[in-house]
Amino acid sequence: MTNTTSPVIAASALTLSLGSGEARVEILRGIDLTVMQGEKLALLGPSGSGKSSLLAILSGLERASGGTLNVAGADFTSLDEDGLAAARRGRIGIVLQAFHLLPTMTALENVATPLELAGMADAMARAEAELVAVGLGHRLHHYPAQLSGGEQQRVAIARALAPKPAILFADEPTGNLDHANGDAVADLLFARASEAGATFIMVTHDEALAARCGRIVRLADGQIVSDAVADMSA
Repeated sequence: MTNTTSPVIAASALTLSLGSGEARVEILRGIDLTVMQGEKLALLGPSGSGKSSLLAILSGLERASGGTLNVAGADFTSLDEDGLAAARRGRIGIVLQAFHLLPTMTALENVATPLELAGMADAMARAEAELVAVGLGHRLHHYPAQLSGGEQQRVAIARALAPKPAILFADEPTGNLDHANGDAVADLLFARASEAGATFIMVTHDEALAARCGRIVRLADGQIVSDAVADMSA
């Protein structure tokens, strides 16, 4: 269990650069960020500000070029790609704008397969329970092509939360959905993260969605320009 009195994420002087020489591009320029267990945090900023790159590093999908990063008790800066993949397992759930479901697998199989690969004996039962929790108990054996966009994102949420991660990341999770489905998915994400006791970090460009988080971190040009308590009345 994560100690609730210590940070679940501690980042210091994180940098990310791509290319070399004259083609070198600085994506992140010295990010300092501390997140406590159970916090809900929005990463907000214009396109190109570095928010999705920061989420990729915090979630272990990408390695930082410099700085230090500890996530849920693991030193991410000392790990290679295989080490990061192992560290993510069980610690981190990720929901992306694109659903990334396997088209040849049913909803149940899409959620259960990662659990089986992680060696969980009750994978099918846990997957079914999570799909029921997101309102898809009647769609267990449907394939992604048979599901609406909103339903596919619900499967993705179930898949992310089934391992009971300490941290749930979401990158523009409503970006591919219409307004009604987007609102429903947002409601579900906040509710399920709270029920699981998970820290929730979401990248968004939507001010109203960001305001539902307790804390808003704004980025511009690869740097944090503000870090404040959200106005919950917004």
